Order: sequence, then structure tokens, then C-alpha cells
Amino acid sequence: MASIEKVADFMRSESLMLVTAESCTAGLIAATLADIPGAGELLDCAFVVYSPDAKKNCVAVKQETLDEFNLTSEEIAREMAEGALGKSRANVAVSNTGVTDNTDDAVPAGTQCFAWAFQPNGAGGPPVVFSETCRFSGDRTSIRQASAEYALERIPHYFSQLRKQ
Repeated sequence: MASIEKVADFMRSESLMLVTAESCTAGLIAATLADIPGAGELLDCAFVVYSPDAKKNCVAVKQETLDEFNLTSEEIAREMAEGALGKSRANVAVSNTGVTDNTDDAVPAGTQCFAWAFQPNGAGGPPVVFSETCRFSGDRTSIRQASAEYALERIPHYFSQLRKQ
């Protein structure tokens, strides 16, 4: 949890407020940050969008994207993050979509797709979005926990990338 406390300190120092759009982690990213004292100043809201319909209705994932790409894809994660950011007062969004087991023949167990969307300079203008795919091992619970921690721990990294642009 010490690394998440460092993320929280970083977010405070950079005046970052988070919204999440979570599929596989089902709210665990937001819950992990909420375990930190003072998280109310860092977390605006969280969307748990497990089904394709929820992804479309709650965070504006396009049907065309669903048709073209697997649910476990960076393209879906990117649209989830952008959609969540657009429905929140937050200035950073983190999204996650993935699988923990062998339920999808096209995607290996433990595959997780993430996106981080930043709204630089307040509202207005397109967000800057970063994404990546990782693979974690272990059981369902450990994959979800590792994914949630990873999603939060990468916020400082991608914020520094944003600053370089």
C-alpha cells in the first residue's frame, strides 16, 4: 500500500482528480485509492462497466469499436477512459478491461488492457490518452488486485509523459 500512498501524494501535488472506468477490476482501482486517507480530494467517481451495453451507455464506447476490436483491447480501454473523463469533473481517467481466466479463446488469461486519459489545462480540447496491455499471473483475485495497483502506479509515469509533449 506504500506505493499507492506515494501515488496519492503525487496526485495531490499535481492537483489530479481521478475518475475510473473499470471492467475486469469492477471498481477495485477506485477502492484501492479510496483506502488512502483523504482520498475524497483525489477521487471523483467510478464507473463499473462490465457488460458491452454498460460500456456503451455509461462511458460512450462505440458499437463500431466493439465490433472491430475484442472487448479486451487497448482501443476499448481508450474509449472507456475518454468517455469517463467526459462524464466527470476529474482531470485524469484510468480504465481497465481484461480477462482473468480462459473464457476468451482469443485472449490469454491474465491479459489486461489499460488507458490513462488526461485533460490538460482544464476542460476543453481533446484529452491526451496513453494505453498499454499487460499480462498478470495468478488466480482471479490476485490478477484483479495487481491490475488495480498497476493502473494507479502508472499515473505518475504517464503524467510525466504528458508534460514532455
